[in-house]
Amino acid sequence: MGWARRGTTAPAPELIRWRNAVFTIFGLTGLAFATWASRVPGIRDLLSASTQEMGFLLLGISIGSISGLLGASHIVARLGATRTILVCYTAASVALLALGAVTAFAPSFGAFFVPLAVFGAGSSIVDVAMNLSGAANERAIGRTLMPLYHAAFSLGTVVGAGIGSALAAFGVPIAAHFAGVGLIALVTTLALVRHLQPAEDPEHAEHGATWQSRLAVWRDGRVLLIGLIVLGMAFAEGSANDWLSLAMVDGHGVTNAAGAAIFGVFVAAMTVGRVAGAGLLDRFGRVPVLRVSAGFAVLGLLLVIVVPNVVVAVVGVVLWGLGAALGFPVGMSAAADDPRTANAAVSAVATIGYLAFLVGPPLIGLLGQRFTLLLALLVVLVLIAVGGLCSPAARRPGAAAAPAA
Repeated sequence: MGWARRGTTAPAPELIRWRNAVFTIFGLTGLAFATWASRVPGIRDLLSASTQEMGFLLLGISIGSISGLLGASHIVARLGATRTILVCYTAASVALLALGAVTAFAPSFGAFFVPLAVFGAGSSIVDVAMNLSGAANERAIGRTLMPLYHAAFSLGTVVGAGIGSALAAFGVPIAAHFAGVGLIALVTTLALVRHLQPAEDPEHAEHGATWQSRLAVWRDGRVLLIGLIVLGMAFAEGSANDWLSLAMVDGHGVTNAAGAAIFGVFVAAMTVGRVAGAGLLDRFGRVPVLRVSAGFAVLGLLLVIVVPNVVVAVVGVVLWGLGAALGFPVGMSAAADDPRTANAAVSAVATIGYLAFLVGPPLIGLLGQRFTLLLALLVVLVLIAVGGLCSPAARRPGAAAAPAA
């Protein structure tokens, strides 16, 4: 495979096909996740579950996600990014089909838990693999693309949330919704992987790397600080994914369909933030953009939590989405700055970030049961602030720090 250098004005056709396939895979994963997230209120009603019980049900997808991430660097090192995407997203698609079957024939906490865990594990491993493929394609083309890849994920969630809201409003069964999207995800994955190229740069490939050497990145202070950035921003994003629609229903008195639609507003704001983010990052650099993002997220959350007005809360949701937009893609891009350790570093940073998805659902569920969901979201502010304070770690190696004011 030929690797393009910066300054290339016309990427080779195979690089364009690779880029487009990565865009589509990011979008597909967003669509599939929003399919689940948009129907959480309906699942809650189906199970007659409390907020605390829903928190523990959501723990299933989180346990699967963390388990997948812990093994992701080793799986990718063995299979390569492309085969990892093929195998693991096929498993995630089948798990979504299984969720449809459970919803239709045997709805219970235990029956939901296993396919949710498989869906979380497959999706999280693919998360690492597609970020590696995207970072490699970004280096090959020589242009800033990572925020746009994550914008494709957000666009997928917008589409998924919109479909979920419409289907909920029209009373379409959750089982049919899950089964249809699972089938689409399966067929699309099989069609796309043939356009991907190896994510391993032949000049910096991790040939002969052992699991001990891949674990060594956990002693790298920069990797750990980037992980804290991603942790804070993933908590901002993940808390909305898991709880926003339900918090709007319970805290602001909107309908289930309106809650799904407001979740769609959040992911739409994230999409706009990511599309605009590539230019902002090139112009201002990673550190200032991350700091402003943290400020937006804090302000937006405060409006949602404190102001008892649906219109103001929706404005807060927009700011929340804009603020949460760039943390994860910038963290992934920063972790992949050194191609020699990109696989292990991206996996480590993603694992730290996904702690938000492991700890977040039960923590917010427990606090929500005790204090209301809106007040439980205050805990997210602390982690966003931590991410903002750690933002200097994302500076590109060799880039000069901004002068002191």
